[in-house]
Amino acid sequence: MTAELVRGQNHPLSRARLEIRISAGTPIVASATLGDADGRARDAAWVAHPGAPTLPGLEVSKQAAADHRLAVDLDVMPEAVHRVNVLLALPAGSGGPVRFGAVAAPFVAVTGLDGAEVASYTITGLDAESAVVALELYRRQGAWKVRAVGQGYAGGLAELLTDQGLSEAHQLAGTINDAVAHGQARSVPAPPQRASDGDRTRRTAAPALGPDQGGPTRQGTPGPAGPQPSSPYEPQGTRPEPSTGPVDPSAVTRPATPTTGGPVDYSHPGRQTSAPPPPPPTAPAGPPGQPAQPVAGDATGWSMDERLYNQVWGMFEDLARTTAAYRSAVDFAESRREKELDQVLSDPRSRIGGQGDAAREAARAKYLRLVDQAREALDRDLAQLGAESDVVEPALPPAYARWDNPVWHGYRVPMEIPMAVRVGDLRLPESESLRIPMLVRLPLERGLWIDGGRTAHLGDAGPDAHALRHLAMETAVALAARLLAVYPAGEFAVHVVDPAGSGAQALVPLVRTGVLAAPPALGAAGVSDVLTRLTQRVDLVQMAVRGGAADSLPPGLDTAEQLLVVNDFPHGFDDRAVNQLRYLADEGPAVGVHLMLVADREEAAGYGPLLDPLWRSLLRLTPVPDHHLADPWVGHAWTYEPPLVPPGSQVLQQVLTQVATARTKYR
Repeated sequence: MTAELVRGQNHPLSRARLEIRISAGTPIVASATLGDADGRARDAAWVAHPGAPTLPGLEVSKQAAADHRLAVDLDVMPEAVHRVNVLLALPAGSGGPVRFGAVAAPFVAVTGLDGAEVASYTITGLDAESAVVALELYRRQGAWKVRAVGQGYAGGLAELLTDQGLSEAHQLAGTINDAVAHGQARSVPAPPQRASDGDRTRRTAAPALGPDQGGPTRQGTPGPAGPQPSSPYEPQGTRPEPSTGPVDPSAVTRPATPTTGGPVDYSHPGRQTSAPPPPPPTAPAGPPGQPAQPVAGDATGWSMDERLYNQVWGMFEDLARTTAAYRSAVDFAESRREKELDQVLSDPRSRIGGQGDAAREAARAKYLRLVDQAREALDRDLAQLGAESDVVEPALPPAYARWDNPVWHGYRVPMEIPMAVRVGDLRLPESESLRIPMLVRLPLERGLWIDGGRTAHLGDAGPDAHALRHLAMETAVALAARLLAVYPAGEFAVHVVDPAGSGAQALVPLVRTGVLAAPPALGAAGVSDVLTRLTQRVDLVQMAVRGGAADSLPPGLDTAEQLLVVNDFPHGFDDRAVNQLRYLADEGPAVGVHLMLVADREEAAGYGPLLDPLWRSLLRLTPVPDHHLADPWVGHAWTYEPPLVPPGSQVLQQVLTQVATARTKYR
């Protein structure tokens, strides 16, 4: 399972011989420095660059290119070397971009020699920087790890190398630039866009959690300008038109002796490693002065699913931004009105009489005019977002779609895991009718908590305590069914713990179709049995991964992702079971064991602060609309709506039946 790193995160390396694959939308220079125990490079001989590409255990590219493959053999590294820093820089004086903020976010992946990704990192947040430390391989207690760094330098290679401890940094940077200039004629341009969706792991910086990441606008990154150069393997004047369908690698033929006169394309004909292509220019232009008509998939990405994912989060950002602008304008209008009224009241001559009344009316009129202008801008943006939502919602795949979407009527068990799954809808008070899908990346990085207790938002209205618990369990069943439906057959298993049997009615769709890994566990003995098996599984997988023996797991171990649904917590749980549950919440997601807790926090108050880390580690969802999701980006409190199945609909039963049938064939 590939680890998608964020800045500062590390991941263990179980292999010694590695490739570091780099993809960018423009030619860049890839170098590497070796560091001692203090992380300092001793001299220029500890730097691998285009002018001196080979060091013991390390080899880099000899030229600037849009794609690079660096070879690393950690077993051959000298004992004095404790760190390997991977450096990226834009070529100086090449006439190309001079800052990373003007190009697509570079993507770096650490892979085995077989191409299997170990860890990947998309370097986001760069602007004026022209050089960056992308990754760091470091030795800790005899074991190697990789860390995502993403440290940029506006001063270019010279500043970066100086920070690495090299006194001759400026001279070395000049040597590297000279070597790149001499080899510029052989640089590999960005590959042409291909129709095949191919490898979806080379993605742009889409916010994993949405609200707290990314910029405020949705601007696609343009592809390489101008026509792409002809392949040297095609005679001049015979280059075929680009195919509009997927490319069959077996159909690519090459003459024995390549012709000359063009740059050499070293890329594999069947492997896509470039930066994600921009959205296709299919949006029809609107009338003059009017925005273009929205289209589904109008975002960057390798596949339509990825483009829709990025588009949905772009809509989220747009709604957050335009609402923040409206609220800010209203606040400004109120403060201006109060200031003008204070000025009127501070003068005794204008407190009473016609002059004071006129001043008050003028202040009120200005306030209303400013608010109306802000509301007009908000309504315009909401209309555009509403039109986009009307186009995007019907085009969403099952993993992103509501249960009432017609796409479920044509549902088929997928062959691969999607990027994300919809866990509900989000809206704001200023736009009650506009709902943004809440997408959570897969595999789940944290557990889910379905809060079955009453919230301050409900007050005395809404369902009673018993009805809330039932709705909470129905929400958990709908989410578990959706996860089963979006994973390939046999790659996701669901376990249920229902100590008192109170969730039997809500669990009927899962039990009747036979999609559960085992019947729901009842009583304290059932709780103990399920928790013991899952904690043992976590321990086994952790030991195998840390020991570099991931292929040596017991034959009978189910390697599918596991989801544990716990109803009516903490009923039936003793202290040992509570500790096991906390262990699963903390350690399980990293090895494919996930937790979905249906609980009222008030009922678990007897445990005191012992369970506080558990609640904080889980993503809290509610069975009824509630504005509990805070947005640290602009400070909004978003109203969450659960993804319940429409009353009377048979879609859940039909989908789960197909999942059960596919699982039987898989076995």
